[in-house]
Amino acid sequence: MIKYQIEGGNLPVVICYPEQGQTLCTESGAMSWMSPNMRMETNTGGGIKKVFGRLFSGESIFLNEYTAEGGSGMIAFASSFPGSIIPYQVTDGNGIIVQKRGFLAMEKGLDLSVYFQKKLGSGFFGGEGFIMQKISGNGMVFIEIDGYCKEYELGVGESIIVDTGYLAAMSESCTMDIQTVKGVKNMFFGGEGFFHTRITGPGKVYIQSMPVINTAQVLTPYLKIGSNDNNGGGINIRLGD
Repeated sequence: MIKYQIEGGNLPVVICYPEQGQTLCTESGAMSWMSPNMRMETNTGGGIKKVFGRLFSGESIFLNEYTAEGGSGMIAFASSFPGSIIPYQVTDGNGIIVQKRGFLAMEKGLDLSVYFQKKLGSGFFGGEGFIMQKISGNGMVFIEIDGYCKEYELGVGESIIVDTGYLAAMSESCTMDIQTVKGVKNMFFGGEGFFHTRITGPGKVYIQSMPVINTAQVLTPYLKIGSNDNNGGGINIRLGD
């Protein structure tokens, strides 16, 4: 098992301490700092199917592998958005399904693949789209969560209703479907949209408090974009009044 510690509060970073020969994998550009004895090697992490899968799920087509040589090493991976970093121990039959761009780093030997929702309704209306990511195998994976992370353990047949975009990750044993918001007034004037996501156990569910897409939508009205005659017609972005 890889040694690690998570620091930084709401601006988290996971610092890993691989032993000699241990390898960590991450998407291109995710490494923040490391000891000099960490050797980097870039590859596609699999065949053409996996390459296209990562493209569809919003990740880089390349994976970087970092291996400790000549003794134990140190390497850090920082979150790209204020929130949380969640460690998850993957075992056979206990994989994890994560939102697009949710994968941060993992031990070599785990399999990162595209995950298609089995029901089209879940895919198109479930908040994270038709495509998510699945990590399977044996080893530790680190997941990025937007904002605060709330974890629930669902029993067999137990369900939780999640608003669009708030589902960050779930055990592969969970199932996901959508349900329509009841009542015409609720749909059009309730502000919660037409659909909610229903997750059914058994398994763990990770819910995020600040989905990045929601944050962008909130900030958009306060941004004014226009030409700036003083800089040769370039784009000027400033906070609104």
